[in-house]
Amino acid sequence: MTDEHGDDGILRVAPAGAEVGITLTTPSGERTFRCSPARARELAAALGLAADEAESGPADPVAVRADELRRGDVRDGDRAMTVAAVRVEGGTAHVTWASGAGRSWNQMYDAGAAIPLRRRGRLPGA
Repeated sequence: MTDEHGDDGILRVAPAGAEVGITLTTPSGERTFRCSPARARELAAALGLAADEAESGPADPVAVRADELRRGDVRDGDRAMTVAAVRVEGGTAHVTWASGAGRSWNQMYDAGAAIPLRRRGRLPGA
């Protein structure tokens, strides 16, 4: 890993009793943090989401109809929300969202509702 000044560091993660130990070693010293396994999973999910977004590159926000959402679409807003699943019944779109912290929930929208997206998900096989 490299910090904003170009200095290299080493990040180590290992069990620390009933917690998870995260140690960052840089030329200026070493710092160790401990967290619960649940918090470590939230951190891992947030890192995974940030990596996905970094790989996809910058994009201009777009709005799509709720019935045209697809798995992997990322909603535009202050919190990252990714489409996990979409089911359309008549004029209603049932959307399952997943957060960067690993939580999920369902929301219903009018099928024609405009949903602002930060990034479109990839189509299967793409």
